[in-house]
This record gives sequence, structure tokens and C-alpha cells, in this order.
Amino acid sequence: MRRAICINGVEIAAGKRLTVDMPVAKLYTHTSLAMPVHVVNGRQDGPRLFISGAIHGDELNGVEIIRRLLKLPVLKRLRGALIAIPIVNVHGFLERSRYLPDRRDLNRSFPGHESGSLASRVSHLFMEEIVAKCTHGIDLHTGGLHRDNLPQVRANLDDPETLKLAEAFGAPVLINANLRDGSLRQAAAEQGMPMLLYEAGEALRFDELSIRAGVNGIVEVMRVLGMLPPSRKKRQCLVPVVARASAWVRAPESGILRAMVSLGTQVEKNTLLGVVADPFGEQELEVRSPYKGIIVGRTNLPLVHEGEALFHIARFQKLDAATASVEEFTVNFDPDMEYPPTPDGPIV
Repeated sequence: MRRAICINGVEIAAGKRLTVDMPVAKLYTHTSLAMPVHVVNGRQDGPRLFISGAIHGDELNGVEIIRRLLKLPVLKRLRGALIAIPIVNVHGFLERSRYLPDRRDLNRSFPGHESGSLASRVSHLFMEEIVAKCTHGIDLHTGGLHRDNLPQVRANLDDPETLKLAEAFGAPVLINANLRDGSLRQAAAEQGMPMLLYEAGEALRFDELSIRAGVNGIVEVMRVLGMLPPSRKKRQCLVPVVARASAWVRAPESGILRAMVSLGTQVEKNTLLGVVADPFGEQELEVRSPYKGIIVGRTNLPLVHEGEALFHIARFQKLDAATASVEEFTVNFDPDMEYPPTPDGPIV
């Protein structure tokens, strides 16, 4: 039998599950506010994994991923502990905003301090009550406002254990991303914790394919960690491809963008990505790819300013293999297909 887990002074015994409301700063109306934390504490010992969503308050896919994850019957056989936090940035979530009320980015405020800014205090609380009590982590994100991301995992792929977990997740693209100052991933890395960041979809939108892939990816990571039993269903595993570099192609001028390529498209050097024009079409500037790669992010807003990020291109040593991985992924998680199961139906 494993020991109880204590979150915010509340003990969750082995074999039990409970939602704990972790108080954060009140609203200025004196209304209390809490960060919801759901703990599933298995009967047997094992890793302790946290899953966090909505660190940016307008990124919604992670909330739905965690909801579906917690409904899975297989969690009855959990070894170790699963700590799920669907809404970390509660203030931003209420306002449908990426940021906290002080306009700070929570994911640039870790590890925080108990007497710092609001963002710093929330970060400190999360580190003390969640990260310090876990062995592994997965942080769920989407693209920004009006930006869409192809499902991808970003992590320190030079670490063998992290690479193993990233490959198990099954996203079509893995990006060996540098740590960003003040990010949750950096703070976790400083404590020696293997951690993945899953990016998929767009802010303030649900995306069924991204959600299904996120649920499946977390379950596969938990199987590799030994937290869940191996699957009885035999299926062909997706072989993700690692990108060692990526960059945004930016608008050469302000204007109205007509995009010519979608997410997951393979592009060659000099491929036409889109055209930026004035409203009358009197001046049109072509936007072309500076190198070979795959479109892993793009803007969905046609109105662009000079220098604005338009298309995010990841570069691969084996481009054809990366393209095949994206195609296989799209087929596997097509919302019209039955796998993975969605008892309450797909979001449309």
C-alpha cells in the first residue's frame, strides 16, 4: 500500500480520489477563488504524474483532455498517483484571457515567490503543492489567439527518459525545444523532473482531433511509466519524428493575408505559403518558404501587420518520414473514426 498524498492540507488516502479546491487570490469583489485539483491515488506505489491545463487562461483543449482522462475506467487500476489540474490560471480563464489580471504571463513567472506579484504567488503555490510532490509532468497548451498548432510535443529530447516519454505520447512531431526563462518546464527541469509540453489547436476553441490525441498520449505515457497496465489492443504505433529547429515566417508588409497552405503541409524551399495584399489588390507580396519543412503552426486571422508571425515551419533531417508521420496521425485520430472512444460523442 502507498502513502496518502497531501494537497493544501487535505490528505487523499491510497485507493481514493478526491477534488481539492486550492485557494488563490480573491477577486476584488471579495469573492473567493480556488484552483481545482483532482487527485487519483492508486493503491500500489508508482510514479506521481501531474497534468496541467490552462496555464494560459484562454487555452481550452487541456481542460477537455483532463475531463475525458478522469472518466477513463482504466484509472481504477492506477499505480502511483495522478494529479490533474485542468485550470491553473483561474483568473485568466474567467476573463477568457491568456494572462493574469496584472497582465503577466503565468508561464514566464515560475518558480515564483510567496510575496511576489499575483503571477509569482500562483506559480509558487503550484510549485509547492503540485510539482514538489510529483515525479513527472505533462503541461497542456494550444496555439495563441487566432493561431493554430499542429499537435506536437516540445521537450528536452537530449534527456533519454524524457525522449522515451515523448515518443510514447505519439504526437506526429517532436520538437527539441529550448527551455524558456520562467516557464513551468524550466522550473521542473531545475528539480530534475522529466516533463512534456503538448501543443495542439487554437486558443478559445475546442479541437476534437487535438483532444483525442492528447488523451491517448497521456494514457500511453502512463503505460510506459508503469502507472497503467499494457493495452490489450494491438495497434500500429505511430513513430514520431524529431525536429531540431523551427522558425516563424513573418509578414513582409501589413495587409490582408490569403493563406495557401494548411497545418501539416510539407513545403519545399520557395513554396508559396500565401499572399499579403492591400484591400484593393493593387499591391500584392508573396510569402514563400525559406527552407524545406512541415507547417506546424499558422495564423488563422487574415488581417496582419508587418512582422507578424504567419507560418511556423519545422525542419527535419528526414522530411518524408515526418510527412508520413503527420498523415498517419491524422488518419488515426480522425474525429469521424471510433478510436479513441468518446462515450459522450465528439465535439463538433
